[in-house]
Amino acid sequence: MGDPQYMKFPDLRLAQSVFTLASPSASSSAKQTSLTALQDAIREHKMAPLYHYLAHPQTGKLNGSGESASSQKTSSSSPMPSLRRTSSINTTSIIGVLGGVKQTDGADLPWDEKLYESMKRENDQELAAIQKEEDEAAEREGDTEVNTARGKRAELYARIGDKDKALEAFEKLLEKTGILASKIDIVLAIIRIAMFFDDKTLVKKSVERCSALVESGGDWDRRNRLKAYQGLHLITIRSHAAAAPLLLDSLSTFTATELCSYSNLVVYAVLAGSVALPRRDFKSRVVDAPEIRAIVGSEDANERLAGLSGAVSSNPSAGTDTSAMDVDTTSSATPKPAVVNLTTLSSGSAEQEKAEPEIDFSPLAQMIRSLYSGHYQNFFRALSTVETQFLAQDRYLYEHRRWYVKEMRLRAYAQLLQSYKVVGLESMAQSFG
Repeated sequence: MGDPQYMKFPDLRLAQSVFTLASPSASSSAKQTSLTALQDAIREHKMAPLYHYLAHPQTGKLNGSGESASSQKTSSSSPMPSLRRTSSINTTSIIGVLGGVKQTDGADLPWDEKLYESMKRENDQELAAIQKEEDEAAEREGDTEVNTARGKRAELYARIGDKDKALEAFEKLLEKTGILASKIDIVLAIIRIAMFFDDKTLVKKSVERCSALVESGGDWDRRNRLKAYQGLHLITIRSHAAAAPLLLDSLSTFTATELCSYSNLVVYAVLAGSVALPRRDFKSRVVDAPEIRAIVGSEDANERLAGLSGAVSSNPSAGTDTSAMDVDTTSSATPKPAVVNLTTLSSGSAEQEKAEPEIDFSPLAQMIRSLYSGHYQNFFRALSTVETQFLAQDRYLYEHRRWYVKEMRLRAYAQLLQSYKVVGLESMAQSFG
């Protein structure tokens, strides 16, 4: 059905960068890295609308204190302010500052009027060139060439961060498109725009829309992409039980690198499976899953290397609940090579390699192993680290972090209590440390 289209923009990594800039949980070095990445992207892609949306002195979501580039120089040493947030998952939140709530204390993204005007002029010139191409195509060529020009316009709006015009352009393109694969690609692009701006209502509506298109005859690749999109959306609305099988299934067939990196997918899959799956499925699909063991760690170095090179089978047989763990789950057994660089994945593209960060997966590894084996002191220590290193640093997970920690603690308590008819408080205290 053809190669996927419209996959490059919007770049969801920028939404994470904006979140990091505004987050009270991010370190100063992380904020600086995110600021550099955001400023570089704004200049490279001429993102005048997004720049105005975030940094304008009066209306910018980040630059709420009204600082201009000149005043920013004098206050660059001031500490990053805390971020006002909402706790309800049904309330538009400041996740990435892109959901529409303005930050009142300001943030470190300076406004440069000359830069904005220069980028805006270049945007207008590109749009004029596309309009000319569309007019000429309508006059001399056919519908395919006209739609190609319309697609360029939609991609341009997505690239520069103009949400409303991008959605309008993609909707018009969808109306004029007859090829099913292209329709699916357009709706996937709409989903990513909605995710970029944290519009959960639009994401839900568009995921359902895309599901209907895929069920009417979508190919294998687009079915698998949609599975990852669905799983990530369900994570953001706290439907981990529904998200877990989708994300775990995506591990062996993942191609949706426009959505997130493979390392992020592993994190989402492990977190969803840990909190939602029954114990038997948790063992077979998370603890013993070859794809997860290859990334978060295994005592067998050969198995780790085999998994990273794609040699591990993606179809592990389901284990039984009575089988023993084949690794020691104490803290001393945490694999030494804790930081994994997923650029070693042999099937990854150059762009994917560039996007893959180095992540210390050892807290996740210890959390799942110690939970399954009943080493609760290690489990609670690992859970605390998972909260600070993963839940508090991710724009999709941040607002659910307290709920997630509570549910995982309840799971540990329930697991211990289900093992005994009678258990004393002193025994429980010793188990939980």
